Amino acid sequence: MACEFANFAARRVQQAVMAAMMSAALTACHDQGAQAPEPQATEVPKAVAAGGPAGGIVESQFGTPVKDRVATLGLLNKRNNETQDLVLKTGESRRIGNIVVKLATCEKTLPWEHPPETGAFVQVFVEERDTISEPLTWHKVFSGWLFKNSPSLNVVEHPVYDVWVKDCAMKFPGEEEAPDDFAASSKAAKASGKARAARPAPAGGAVVAAPAAPAPTVANSNGALAGTGQ
Repeated sequence: MACEFANFAARRVQQAVMAAMMSAALTACHDQGAQAPEPQATEVPKAVAAGGPAGGIVESQFGTPVKDRVATLGLLNKRNNETQDLVLKTGESRRIGNIVVKLATCEKTLPWEHPPETGAFVQVFVEERDTISEPLTWHKVFSGWLFKNSPSLNVVEHPVYDVWVKDCAMKFPGEEEAPDDFAASSKAAKASGKARAARPAPAGGAVVAAPAAPAPTVANSNGALAGTGQ
């Protein structure tokens, strides 16, 4: 009886020790998983930054100069379903991990053109391997115009990343004045017009009569002008 009790107690102690070891191992795994993720590389490679669209960008006749335009692009990472906005100036590149997005320019249709459209000339570079045995290299996966209202005209075809246009910050002549400023200037113009219409009364309260209209000139039977002596 005593031997059976001793064996039972030993098994219980062994089970307790195993449970404590498993708990410690799980705690260690949890601590490792809770560590902050490694920061993503943000430096744009020189070879990627130096590249540009063939033939360059032609300056448009109307609107904000190309160098002053700012585009907002959407970037999707299909691995983790994370989406973020990239705000880029003309000629600016942005690296997030192993993808670089470069903006050449952006454009909007003229205010009187319909349907309205917003586009951006974008280049996308991805650092990846052609095969498992080869090292990581930068590949240009897209170079062309993307359109906000007609995205199917041109798309970024990549298994991991997607890029699209959200906005192009630019203005055309006549759009520089904000609506509030325009309303204020209109009110001021109306007020000044009323002020000019009112004439000051002469001293002594006399009323100035309006100038009399000249008498009409009528030719008589002799062909002379009446009232002129001709």
